[in-house]
Amino acid sequence: MVKTIEIKLPPEQAANEDRIKQAVERQAKRASGTLRDFRIIRRSLDARSRHPFYRLRVELFLNEAPQAEAAILEAFNDVSEKPEVIIVGAGPAGYFAALELIEIGLKPIIFDRGKDVRSRRRDLRSIQQEDTVNPHSNYCFGEGGAGTYSDGKLYTRSHKRGDIYKALKLLVEHGAQSDILIDAHPHIGSNKLPNVVANIRETIRKYGGEIHFDSHVTDLIIEEGKIRGVVVNEAEEYFAEATILATGHSARDIYYLLHEKGVRVEAKPFALGVRIEHPQSLIDSIQYNQPNRSDHLPAASYRLACQVEGRGVFSFCMCPGGLVVPAATAPGEIVVNGMSMSRRDSAFANSGTVVSVETEDLAPYSEFGVFAGLKFQEAVEKAMFSAGSGGQQAPAQRLTDFVSGKVSTDLNDTSYIPGLLSADLKELLPASIFTRLKEGVQVFGRKMKGYYTASANVIGTESRTSSPVRIPRNRETYMHEEVAGFFPAGEGAGYAGGIISAAMDGQNVARAVARFYGVKTNA
Repeated sequence: MVKTIEIKLPPEQAANEDRIKQAVERQAKRASGTLRDFRIIRRSLDARSRHPFYRLRVELFLNEAPQAEAAILEAFNDVSEKPEVIIVGAGPAGYFAALELIEIGLKPIIFDRGKDVRSRRRDLRSIQQEDTVNPHSNYCFGEGGAGTYSDGKLYTRSHKRGDIYKALKLLVEHGAQSDILIDAHPHIGSNKLPNVVANIRETIRKYGGEIHFDSHVTDLIIEEGKIRGVVVNEAEEYFAEATILATGHSARDIYYLLHEKGVRVEAKPFALGVRIEHPQSLIDSIQYNQPNRSDHLPAASYRLACQVEGRGVFSFCMCPGGLVVPAATAPGEIVVNGMSMSRRDSAFANSGTVVSVETEDLAPYSEFGVFAGLKFQEAVEKAMFSAGSGGQQAPAQRLTDFVSGKVSTDLNDTSYIPGLLSADLKELLPASIFTRLKEGVQVFGRKMKGYYTASANVIGTESRTSSPVRIPRNRETYMHEEVAGFFPAGEGAGYAGGIISAAMDGQNVARAVARFYGVKTNA
């Protein structure tokens, strides 16, 4: 018999296997049966009181031993001679679609404009230290996509979209710590995720899939309402009965290409704002109600939201113990993002703080039609760049100066390697964004005492929360309604928002491709 119980333990006991075992055994004595083994299936931190504690959900195995769980990869077979499926993009949607195709018995052929994770690091150093942006290899483009070097947070609310456990288990089978299977807010870290991504690549190749880097898809071969294949680097043609497009939220050229080819795209909601960086010790003291964080507590995080003048203002992609990084995908723009290493041991905490963008904001760009949102994004990113001296220095203000409308005489220390420059963000942000951010951060300060402080930097600009464009598809078939065999997937298509939701969407699309090919699946 298997029985589920919940135990509560202070952090120092929750970190000790013997203390966990003792607590489990105490509760097991109340159950009928002999405890053979136990397994933690959920772990979450409750820090709402003055004394934080962990909640552990535990399965007790009474009078029976737990069954060993088979590895997903054990079901994989060689697909090198199987029907081929083109995948554009080697991010989570593309890679998890490829794994699903292999499991089903189809051959994925992946094209990515960027480089593999190891080679990609050189381009990240270039943007950090030399202000050089490679438009094909950066924090957004390259193997693993934007998520590889932006913290590796695996939390998602998309429980109805797919099998979260399967996606997490595949990450574990490729080298991630097994803790992600039980943590309420799982996280891998940008120092460890590249190895996991590289292992996924090797699995795809081991079982007969193909992966081509430095392979920019520059055209789609569409004939008589059906996609026939793709053109790579303006020269090479590749053909397949189906193509999965998983290019991420920043591949603007793909949206324009689709429009030129007569493939319908549509505008979608998005948000834009800034990234706010606090000392991590300050966030810890606020959230844990104690002057110094215990060694057994993780770097504290927060999630804040409010309504200002009918718009949502909210924190986004909060990175405790993290770094602010330059995420531009082209020269002449400033875009920032956040990331954390596995230990989350940076002295800084940062979070995107953004405002929902509405149709009225896009009025100056209405001549661009469905691409008004893209032009709005670009205009803000270029304005931020114009405030500097031609590099990746980001305009910034102390939080209190941001609200009072004063250019900061000096700025706080920062994790942002290219450096910050004092600027008046009111002059660089659209008025509708600035005024709501100004009010929003004051509301946050009232909700979270200590948040509103001169010790925080406001850094521009957080503009890639999601794409302003969606590639519409049929809800049942996952296929574009006007182009047979064409399957948009992931964040770039407008159907995901993070590593796990993109991975699950890739899996769903792969199964839809199998149905399109007439291949049976287990799902």
